[in-house]
Amino acid sequence: MKIVIVTQGIYPALDPRSHRSTQLAMGLADIGHDVTVYALLGKYDYSELQKGRNLTFKNLGISRWGMSDSDNNSKYTILNRGLKKLFWKICLFPDIELVPMIKRALRQEKNIDLLISIAVPYIDHFGVALCKNLKAKCWISDCGDPFTGNPFRKLPFYFKYIEKYWCKKTDYIVVPIEAAKNGYFEKFRNKIKVIPQGFDFRNINLAEYKENIIPTFAYSGAVYKDLRDPSAFLRYLTELHFPFHFIVYSVGGAIFGNFSKQLGDKMEIRPYVKRDQLLHELSKVDFLININNKSGVQQPSKLIDYAMTKRPILTLTSDFNSSERRAFDEFLKRDYTHQTLVENIDDYNIENVVRKFTDIYYKKINS
Repeated sequence: MKIVIVTQGIYPALDPRSHRSTQLAMGLADIGHDVTVYALLGKYDYSELQKGRNLTFKNLGISRWGMSDSDNNSKYTILNRGLKKLFWKICLFPDIELVPMIKRALRQEKNIDLLISIAVPYIDHFGVALCKNLKAKCWISDCGDPFTGNPFRKLPFYFKYIEKYWCKKTDYIVVPIEAAKNGYFEKFRNKIKVIPQGFDFRNINLAEYKENIIPTFAYSGAVYKDLRDPSAFLRYLTELHFPFHFIVYSVGGAIFGNFSKQLGDKMEIRPYVKRDQLLHELSKVDFLININNKSGVQQPSKLIDYAMTKRPILTLTSDFNSSERRAFDEFLKRDYTHQTLVENIDDYNIENVVRKFTDIYYKKINS
């Protein structure tokens, strides 16, 4: 079938949305579909990704107001930063710049069988919803975190009407976990399907694990104050008086930076790296740290990558309560009794995920 995917970011950008978009596009193309991806592209050469696949990447355009392209380039000037601070909450600036780009792109496409829009940002969905005479037999809106139902983001009341308009127009809404349904209007929950994020299980290059002389553990991903906040855990680390090595893969990690002086060479902050390199590096450590969101409607996608490394996972909360401290102390002693186990890992295999998307399409067409 002819499939069109609309997203902001795509590989080589290193974030969950870009990873989800890229894996889904390649996975659908790998099973024989004609896939076109619209995104904010940079100068990356996509010929290798397209090789042997009926897969095409097309540029939505160039952002004038500070949105990053897939090369992580942006016109993020002092003026644009100021405008975003003033107007994001009012009108989703600069994301709103995507609306005319999406409308222009979809006018060029005819006879679309399956249209998939991917958030964040939710403007990807809203831009599609605003298209007149949309020529698609089925439209699936793929979501990570909820929009107005996100308990950690307060938006003006009128966004509820915009969200309801989108919910009414889209055929299906895809969320990664069952609990995420609670972040959406009850009236439209009959449209929601649960499909986890897809990961390519092929060609994973893991290191041959050898127990580290000094307990070595790692965390990868973004952190947020009061939502996914490691501050209490980091304070506890400053109180420990024996050797350990904590490796952090993060960008803009001001929270980690606040403790870098106290922890010295016990904590090493590294920039993000490509996923295949990250998995190889994480497979060398003794265990991995996962910090849960405080929201029950969200789940860090990194858990699947963690599980692929075959290293024990310790899940903490921002509170870092007494039971979590005991579990962490056990991990330092190589006792992984209280590790987090990721069940049904094959559900996340991109080969299974793409078929769930196409099953939704065929069910609609044949109903």
